[in-house]
Amino acid sequence: MILVFGGTTEGRMAVKVLEESGASYFYSTRSDTQDIQLVHGHHVTGAMDTPEMAAFCQEHEIRLIIDAAHPFAEALHRNVVELARAVGVPVIRYDRIYPPHASDLMWCRDYAEAISQLKNHGIEKLLALTGVNTIAKLKPFWQTHECWFRILNREMSLHLAQKAGFPDDHLVYYEKDDTATLLERLHPQAIITKESGNSGGFDEKVEAARRAGVKVFVVERPEYPTSGGVTIMHVNGPHGLRRMVEKVLPEFYPLHSGLTTGTCATAAAIAAAIKMTSGEAPNTVPVVLPNGETIDVDVTYGDGYASVFKQAGDDPDVTNGLEIRASVEPSDEFEIRGGEGVGRFTVPGFDYPPGEPAINKAPRQMMRDNIKQNVRITISVPQGAETAHRTFNPRLGIEGGISIIGVSGIVKPFSEEAFVASIRKCMQVAKASGSERVVINSGGKSERFVKAQYTDLPQQAFVEYGNYIGETLAIAHELEIKNVTMGVMLGKAVKLAAGNLDTHSRHTTMDKEFVLTMLHEADIDIDISDLTLARELWDRIPTEKLQAFASVVIKHCAQHCTPLLPNGHLTILLITDTGTIYSDNN
Repeated sequence: MILVFGGTTEGRMAVKVLEESGASYFYSTRSDTQDIQLVHGHHVTGAMDTPEMAAFCQEHEIRLIIDAAHPFAEALHRNVVELARAVGVPVIRYDRIYPPHASDLMWCRDYAEAISQLKNHGIEKLLALTGVNTIAKLKPFWQTHECWFRILNREMSLHLAQKAGFPDDHLVYYEKDDTATLLERLHPQAIITKESGNSGGFDEKVEAARRAGVKVFVVERPEYPTSGGVTIMHVNGPHGLRRMVEKVLPEFYPLHSGLTTGTCATAAAIAAAIKMTSGEAPNTVPVVLPNGETIDVDVTYGDGYASVFKQAGDDPDVTNGLEIRASVEPSDEFEIRGGEGVGRFTVPGFDYPPGEPAINKAPRQMMRDNIKQNVRITISVPQGAETAHRTFNPRLGIEGGISIIGVSGIVKPFSEEAFVASIRKCMQVAKASGSERVVINSGGKSERFVKAQYTDLPQQAFVEYGNYIGETLAIAHELEIKNVTMGVMLGKAVKLAAGNLDTHSRHTTMDKEFVLTMLHEADIDIDISDLTLARELWDRIPTEKLQAFASVVIKHCAQHCTPLLPNGHLTILLITDTGTIYSDNN
């Protein structure tokens, strides 16, 4: 069992990550003011001291603690570390993403130093954005200088402000004014804020002050406590949190996540750059993902290169285990090349023109963001050419190897997002091919049959939708594709006809009552009480009634699909297992 200390944005994100597992866990907050919806988690409220928390952990067999509390909750962080030592469990510290220390800001180790700096800079009018709990800490300043505090408009916050003796007429509230509005109304000489990170709105406060020409004083976040005998692992984003939970408690998630080829290539490039510049060869390197969080990736080294072995997790991926290499050389500009086993674009429609290596935009940007120097990076995959034959690359017009891809940098097992993203890319290529029509099919079998109807279309015009019919048609509309043919076999068609635009078996099953309704509509009277698979209908329906039934099924499918392509024309083809094709025009 896992125990999370939350109450923050990171707490909410931890809940989202843990809910993906379907397993139970505990989410603890000091009060019940955070509105959070838990399905598999159990919300525990109220402050507990270390002995009480230890008793709770022993009673509920807690094996992992996640500290997702506010970075300035110093007392809680100390208690968490003491608790971890007492019960002998590891801690994952889910921290925030912090921007680098800008030189135009005044950085202060604590509030005492902040008061000293404020006075040294001659600040007489101050807007404090550090929260109600810091009113007492800044009292030596506001007792002798004009100061406003922004606080939450809650009874507890008002009580704390009054208890500290702060004047009510100098309180302002989050719900009423943002930072820019307050600066315009109050005209302070400076603001003081905490180093609260991206999720704490730090950048927004600083940028508002810069635009207003107001000085910014920042109280630095306290260091997280360390203690011998306690394992503390740091993450700063949802992907890193899930990967760390998978590492510590492998059984918590039934399926494990992996890394994209783009992340593997980036990690290899980072390691190769480190070795080139410093001679060091670390076993792991930090990789900043597109969402800004940092994860650690294992690397190895060879003669003139660094490499990462692709980790697909439990996602069925033919690239799993492939070695992805990177070599780095000094250069006058930042350059990325494709070496052995990396495919090349041969048709338009991708992020880069034909002839360019099949390294997509997101991985290229990851490399640029992580390696902040001018170098020439060459990515190679020794077994890439052989593996590419088992991917979609040949049909997409990518030849000679695999693609280096990945939008998020992380592969979630059986990820719907990843599949839909691949559909989108195929549709973009189909449009770029110049084809007058795009033909979407559920898989290779139906595609083979439909191709006989459209022998003049290029290979790129045929796209597999799997189960995501609604998503695919929405993409076609977004890309302004005017003519779409959809090939569908009966198993998916009866689900679609009933209004299920995602036909995956985990979302929907055949509705025999609706099938019976369609049979009656086609004037067909047969017993289907023992029907197991929809395709059995082809053998049960009298031959002379097959077209009538097919027309009814297509009509109902069209009722749900046609509205998704309002500016185009959709042709639906119903396909039998033996390749007979029915349309509403037969």
